[in-house]
Amino acid sequence: MRVGVFGGTFDPPHVGHLLVAADAVDALGLDRLIWIPAARQPLKTTHDAAPATHRLAMTRTVSNADARFACDGLEIERGGLSFTVDTLRTLTSRDPGSAWFLCVGADAFRGFPRWRDPDAIARMATVAVLAREGAGAEGSALAAVPGAVEVPVRRVDVSSTEVRARVRAGRSVQGFVMESVAEYIAAHGLYR
Repeated sequence: MRVGVFGGTFDPPHVGHLLVAADAVDALGLDRLIWIPAARQPLKTTHDAAPATHRLAMTRTVSNADARFACDGLEIERGGLSFTVDTLRTLTSRDPGSAWFLCVGADAFRGFPRWRDPDAIARMATVAVLAREGAGAEGSALAAVPGAVEVPVRRVDVSSTEVRARVRAGRSVQGFVMESVAEYIAAHGLYR
């Protein structure tokens, strides 16, 4: 099986995440894409995220939108800082026969050399850099990671920061997030 790993804070997951994930599945010929919300991202320490249980629940509703998607709460269950290398070790030990693809945005990929044990990550999974239309990965950075590939994905100009700001301002998030996520945000009073 060809399995993708799609991690992030997902605070909240939005339609951009959903569309880019679908693009990655198609471009890489994945059998499954696992969404993994981070407990706490080591390189995003200034963001005060919604509680992990809420982010996991919202991500699960989004992953239910496509039969090729799954959601795994392993980083949240592990707690503490979320390191991709630890997550990949867990996943590859669970399913050593699969070919693994780490799907990472071009912006996050720029910091890849600062990640914990990037060489081990590249040995366990093909690093698939999701490059939005018109904003490709830098060739030299891509070449520095053995086996890394660039995956063109559509450009979707929506961000979790924008969604949170709209909720705080009492504005609609229709079209920015799936209806199930909007309902979850409202039901739990998130981002107010």
